[in-house]
Amino acid sequence: MNSGSGLSAKVTPEHRAKLAYVYVRQSTLAQVNRHGESTAMQYQLVERAVQLGWPPERIKVIDEDLGKSGASAEYRLGFQYLIAEIGLARVGLVVSLGASRLARNNSDWYQLLELCSVFGSLMADIETLYDPRVYADRLLLGLSGMMSEAELHHLKLRLHAGERHKAERGELRIALPIGLVYGPGGEVVFDPDQEIHSRISLVFSKFAELGTARAVVRYLRYVELPLPSRPLRGPAPHALNWQPATSSAVLGILKNPAYAGAYVYGRHVMDPTRRQPGRPHSGTVSVSIDKWPVLLHHHHPAYVGWEAYLANQAQLQANQSRYAEGKPGVPRKGLALLQGITICGRCGARMHLSYSGPHGEFPVYKCDYGRNEAGSTRCQEIRALGIDAEVERLVLEALAPDKIALALAALHEMEQDQATLGQQWQLRLERARYEAERAQRQFDAVEP
Repeated sequence: MNSGSGLSAKVTPEHRAKLAYVYVRQSTLAQVNRHGESTAMQYQLVERAVQLGWPPERIKVIDEDLGKSGASAEYRLGFQYLIAEIGLARVGLVVSLGASRLARNNSDWYQLLELCSVFGSLMADIETLYDPRVYADRLLLGLSGMMSEAELHHLKLRLHAGERHKAERGELRIALPIGLVYGPGGEVVFDPDQEIHSRISLVFSKFAELGTARAVVRYLRYVELPLPSRPLRGPAPHALNWQPATSSAVLGILKNPAYAGAYVYGRHVMDPTRRQPGRPHSGTVSVSIDKWPVLLHHHHPAYVGWEAYLANQAQLQANQSRYAEGKPGVPRKGLALLQGITICGRCGARMHLSYSGPHGEFPVYKCDYGRNEAGSTRCQEIRALGIDAEVERLVLEALAPDKIALALAALHEMEQDQATLGQQWQLRLERARYEAERAQRQFDAVEP
């Protein structure tokens, strides 16, 4: 690391009056652990600053970004601190192993160059000293940053291509949802925990019966059956948690194709326009089924068939209210029987529901299409109680011949539901008994 008289001539007393910063970075924690020689070489750059004339007490090392990618400055607090110090005119020299250590994208790199040029900060690597205010040095630094970004781009292309090819064979190991685990040979199998298996199956069966995810949540909370989860935090094996049912948990189960025995790669993509500062996982959007890059059917055991999975997705879409498209969605809360499905006999528009009376106890069907669209008078409004009573009478009259069969079917369904609940609570009891016995054995093993 010879500085040379030509390089030292760029250093002035004004530069030495400021601080010298040595920036140390490795892209991942694995590199920090396995490639210690590179990290040690970066720390030795302090000697490079000493050779250029800075006393050791005026040399600062920034190593907060060890284990962080240089693709963005958003989460690199050390790089942000360096930028702030340069902007405050406190930095006379920035030393790094190369352009790739400081930044892997042109926006961060040219911001650094611009600030160093404005505030007169020098930049140095293991071989050369640069003055960003000099055109030739600025040109070389710009080319270095461009080559660093291009290098990262080609590395990503090769890595993603290899990942894609491995996924096309179904061999890329991906995170599995609760209820599925990797077997001893790397194959995907059902979770051996019978309570987990039974609870996931219950979610699918109840959705087929009730038709909405929120109804499944209300049912699980009513019968006090929590849902299992295994947060992927820290090293495996990950701890099992039981939490009260939520809409996000139920939808996560219903929408995951892994439960249909399918191996999927590329379900989500990152949309930079939806990124939110401070939220590293924001901006993720779902890809439609017909655009999934890799979809392998019958890859592993399934809780539901693929046709049932597609039917569930269609049901979830149909549950969303789109009145402009003539899709009212699922029935909502209210006192009227026909809310959301009543059509005006005069203009053909969909009627909405409102309430009248001292306490709002009388539902009313109203059509305001003409008044809202053309500024004319309201088409009509009808008291709902009389219409609902007549519709109820017609429905019961149509079902009268089969009322015995319907009553028997309802009774059979209630018996099945009670049997299912009994099985679920039996599994919960077995788990509680096992955990109590295990705690007792642990206590006996350590108690003198």
